[in-house]
Formats: sequence, structure tokens, C-alpha cells
Amino acid sequence: MDYVQPPKKTGLPREVLKWLQSLDLSISSKNVRRDFSNGYLVAEMFSCYYPEDFPMHSYDKGTSLPAKQGNWSQIERFLQKQNLHLMREVVDGTIHCKPGAAEILVQEVYTMLTNRRIKVVQGPEVDFTDWEYQEQLPLVARSTASKAIKNNLKITELMAEPNISTNRQKAEAIIHRHLEHRAAERIQNPGESLRGHIDLGPVVTLK
Repeated sequence: MDYVQPPKKTGLPREVLKWLQSLDLSISSKNVRRDFSNGYLVAEMFSCYYPEDFPMHSYDKGTSLPAKQGNWSQIERFLQKQNLHLMREVVDGTIHCKPGAAEILVQEVYTMLTNRRIKVVQGPEVDFTDWEYQEQLPLVARSTASKAIKNNLKITELMAEPNISTNRQKAEAIIHRHLEHRAAERIQNPGESLRGHIDLGPVVTLK
């Protein structure tokens, strides 16, 4: 599914930021990716519209994986009861602090709770990786394949889903995207040296 590309600076459209400020949340978000990861602020957002369904004393402000999972489990039970849906990929990306995921989730919650559509320009597909950042670097400074895995396969993902086969598939998907990007770079920049950027050695540790 293609998502709207989050704005570069704040990560959220102005109307969404103004809406968040109007909710008078307990924490003033300065880092969207970090602050919404554990689900506490998301629960607060819903509690402004469904106060009886979101007793905030039952939510944990902690940042550990169990705290995140507990909070999001409560949120998801409410959504199922109300026949509301957030994309699983977006929720998981938010939990694991993937680039762009929390911004998309907040915008989806905004639309869900206000019935307002955000007027934005459709951008490229967001894949919740650090590739947008990598593109801003000189070719020789960009990640190797093994570094791409480290950057884009979070430790909390491994803890939440310890299945070796599943995580190997995730790593292989990251490598596949990495090699596709490298191939495109060679076509666009045939004179630039990419020596040393196809280092796959550490990947064997996932077997």
C-alpha cells in the first residue's frame, strides 16, 4: 500500500499538529517516532473521544517492549470492538520506531477521530526504512548491506518475533531492497565508486 510521504521537518501536517495541541495531551511531542511508539499518547488521543473506554491509569508510560505490547493490545481490542482498523504494518512500524510509521499512524488516527481528510500531495511509497536518509548521503558514505540490516531490523522486532525463519526473511527482504537501490545507483551514477557496499558477510548470523 502506498502512503503519503511524511513532511521532512515536523513529520506531521500543520492541521494535525494543531489538532494534537488542542487535545492537551500529557506529553508535548517533540519526537513523533519516539513519543508515539509505546501507544500511551495514542490511547490519550482516543480517550479524548471515548473517555469511558480508555481509562488512562491502565496504560503504561514505559518504553520497554512489554509496556508497548500491553498498551497496543488494549488499543487494538477497543478498535476491534468498534470495528475500526489501523494497518498492522503501520502499528508495528510505530512500535519499532521505523521511519515514517508514527507520522502515518497519527494521521490515520486524526482522520478516524475527526472524519477529516488531510490535504496533502501524494509522494513516493513509504517503506519504513532509512532509505530516504541514505539518499541524502554521498554514494561512498551509504550503508553496506549488513549495515542496512542493522539499521532497519530493530532489536525490538527480534524480541517480539523471535522466530529465526521469519527474521531471516525480513533480513533477506532488506538485502533485496538494498541491492535494488544499488543497481539503480550504478545506472544513475556509472562513474561513481560503490566499492565495498555489497558486504553480505554478517548476514550468515541469521541462519
